[in-house]
Amino acid sequence: MSQPTKTTTQISKVIQLNSQNFQTEVLDFQGIVLVDFYADWCGPCKMLAPELEMLSEELVDNKVVKIAKLNTEDNIELAIKYQIQGIPNVIIFNKGEIATQIVGLRRKDDYKKIILEELLKG
Repeated sequence: MSQPTKTTTQISKVIQLNSQNFQTEVLDFQGIVLVDFYADWCGPCKMLAPELEMLSEELVDNKVVKIAKLNTEDNIELAIKYQIQGIPNVIIFNKGEIATQIVGLRRKDDYKKIILEELLKG
């Protein structure tokens, strides 16, 4: 059975990170950034992608939260820097600092709860 394809009118709210924009989009951002470290071949990563898309849709008008993805195979230096040994691996940054790291697949609401907790910390 083939996977459903995205329509050309749907634009992802999830930011695609790389070594060129990581500093600006994540470390310099004065808010919360959820970064999904993934690989294209990873089954659980593919299962996590729609969960993060839904979360980004819920947070679309939020100016202090970003949802982003980083392909570990295309950005090996960042995967090494953040000691990514298993994927999916989600790191939540708060004002450029690591707040939480979650290895393995979780549901959208689990990530949302952690983001809300971080927002309450200020």
